[in-house]
Amino acid sequence: MKFVQDFLKDESGATAIEYGLIAALIAVAIIGGASSLGNNVAGTFSKVSGEIATANAK
Repeated sequence: MKFVQDFLKDESGATAIEYGLIAALIAVAIIGGASSLGNNVAGTFSKVSGEIATANAK
């Protein structure tokens, strides 16, 4: 019976799970930010290349 009570009071695994969840949320935020930044950079390069093409055609 004491083993069961000790097992239910043990919270060492909960801390590891919490750190894992925090790390996962940070990873999701970084991936989302990098994706958004990549799309913005790609759009900027497309716009610049279009302007250069237009300027060279004149």
